Amino acid sequence: MIIAVASILLITLGVWLVNRILPFQVCPICAGVSGTWLWMLVAYFLGFQINLLVPAILMGGSIVGIAYQVDKRLSAGSSQLLFKSLFIPAGFFSVWALLTFAWAWLAAGIAISVAVLAVFLLLLKIPLKQEQQKVKELEEKMKDCC
Repeated sequence: MIIAVASILLITLGVWLVNRILPFQVCPICAGVSGTWLWMLVAYFLGFQINLLVPAILMGGSIVGIAYQVDKRLSAGSSQLLFKSLFIPAGFFSVWALLTFAWAWLAAGIAISVAVLAVFLLLLKIPLKQEQQKVKELEEKMKDCC
């Protein structure tokens, strides 16, 4: 676990430094966590002794982090609880399938996750929370104007 924590911190620091020159921003801690579980899985698949509990914990954190990031982009009319209730278990299921080499179940878990994302981000095209707030602010300004 010490190696994992050190890896998270090093990758986070590296991404934080690289963000200073990139034209776009990458979440440093997200990159640190996902980069760590990714290299640990690759090492495991290459035959190195890796306690799969460590990448499993990190992968679970990544699933929740993805849900949090997507939640910020959901439309105001979407149920955040419903989204998280569908996406997070599907993500955990996918992690389990990957770590147990259950490839068909992994494909199913990923398909469910993608379907949930598609429904909530593409099919429910209600204006985003931020956009609705801007519209309300503009309406208030227009009322005050005249």
